[in-house]
Amino acid sequence: MNDGGRVSEAGDQGRQFGPLGTALVIIPTYNEAENIQSIVGRVRASVPDAHILVADDNSPDGTGKIADELAAEDESVHVLHRKGKEGLGAAYLAGFRWGLDHDYGVLVEMDADGSHQPEELPRLLTALKGADLVLGSRWVPGGRVVNWPKHREFISRGGSTYSRLLLDVPIRDVTGGYRAFRSETLEGLGLGEVESQGYCFQVDLARRAVKAGYHVVEVPITFVERELGDSKMSQNIVVEALWRVTAWGVGERVGRVIGRKQP
Repeated sequence: MNDGGRVSEAGDQGRQFGPLGTALVIIPTYNEAENIQSIVGRVRASVPDAHILVADDNSPDGTGKIADELAAEDESVHVLHRKGKEGLGAAYLAGFRWGLDHDYGVLVEMDADGSHQPEELPRLLTALKGADLVLGSRWVPGGRVVNWPKHREFISRGGSTYSRLLLDVPIRDVTGGYRAFRSETLEGLGLGEVESQGYCFQVDLARRAVKAGYHVVEVPITFVERELGDSKMSQNIVVEALWRVTAWGVGERVGRVIGRKQP
């Protein structure tokens, strides 16, 4: 892989991949009024052919109203109004379903706060021409974080390392949320069974992709800490990720042992 990207061990690297189709960039929002206009504009400038879906969880700061105004001015911008704050995973799942129902060929995860730079999206889409799933990675050569406190970097690096080793997935940035999926990849991941949120939602989709044999590629990104608005990271998100990953890892190991004992 060029650009310093890293190819996982999953999937058949020699097979031919079909055309990508139109990309839908899904941007979940909750109280992102200060950021939404900027991020939508940057996506439109970076990948003019892509469409955008703002999945707003009934933000009390008026994010949804601003998104509606952007959509009224640009037919490539769409808004999915949700009843309330249900978590990142639920917002993405709703966005995935909307995108699949509207026949988009590529579905992209992107934060609203600018930490995922839209200017790097063309690199992810180029890599997706030869992959089922592309992860924007902070922890491969060429990837980095900017303006992050050390404790956040420790949690992220530690979470990715713990998940990689316990779940046996050859991905350096398992918890990262800047991703591009082919539509057929998402359809094969069993999204109806996904209940996890936050960091854990990203781990869950990555492990499902690897276990299903999809070809997963990591490309380096520069992750920039938000300048406006409040981070949605919480202790509950970290705790959920820890216990779910542990349960998955232990469950898989127990399953393998039981499987070997069965006739």
